[in-house]
Amino acid sequence: MAASMARACSVLLVALLLGGCGAATSGTRDDATIATRVKIALLNDPSVGALRLDARTDGGVVTLIGTVKSQTEVDTAVAVARKVPGARDVKSELKIVP
Repeated sequence: MAASMARACSVLLVALLLGGCGAATSGTRDDATIATRVKIALLNDPSVGALRLDARTDGGVVTLIGTVKSQTEVDTAVAVARKVPGARDVKSELKIVP
């Protein structure tokens, strides 16, 4: 009886550990997916599509990086990124270079 109890505890422990690993990699994969979707959305937007912008995502928070010519382009890029499913927040590190 003690052996079966120990075995059940071992199985439960392994299941919990594997579940935690899945959650960790799932978040990483989701961040990569969100970043890719943001980049595609930016490329497809006629207002900012020609700009060289990058998007990085951590925990669903998107950070836009690159240079733009005006505050209007910053605002447009942020608005486009916010529409992407899964983007919890958008931060701008965009630099304005006229």
